[in-house]
Amino acid sequence: MEAVRARARRDQERLDSGSITSAKELTSLQHEIESLKKRQSDLEDTVLEIMDRREQVQRRIAELKAEQAEAEAARKAAEQRRDTAFAEIDAQAATLREQREQVAAAIPGDLLALYEKLRQQFGGVGAAALRQRRCEGCREELSLVELNTIRQAPPDQVFRCESCRRILVRTEEAGL
Repeated sequence: MEAVRARARRDQERLDSGSITSAKELTSLQHEIESLKKRQSDLEDTVLEIMDRREQVQRRIAELKAEQAEAEAARKAAEQRRDTAFAEIDAQAATLREQREQVAAAIPGDLLALYEKLRQQFGGVGAAALRQRRCEGCREELSLVELNTIRQAPPDQVFRCESCRRILVRTEEAGL
């Protein structure tokens, strides 16, 4: 744009100086000055359009930076919640491990070995509750003969489900 302005100034100075005497050359110079003014106007419009676009882009950048800051804050808050939840889970797991160790210490070794074998075999569940005449491991209902045998047996006798082979744990809701 400066080059167009400088050329228009030079041409205008030549025109104003009176050094050009030919009418044809004067007309040509005036026409060129008009063309340069139009070119300058077009360039100024382009510059204004670019400046407007630039402002829009800068506003959008500011919006995106604000969104990014919000997202970063939300991510940090989520990470903090996650870390807190992990710490709570780890504490609960440690407490449950201690409780399990205490309970396991009171169980006879052969029964504990059977339970561990079944637990590995059945994906972590080696014993199932007996509720309403049903094994909660396989959801099969026990026969009356099995129920009568369990009912008449001493409380410390171990029974296994005929269907899934898990250790049956008698509950108050067993239906015995």
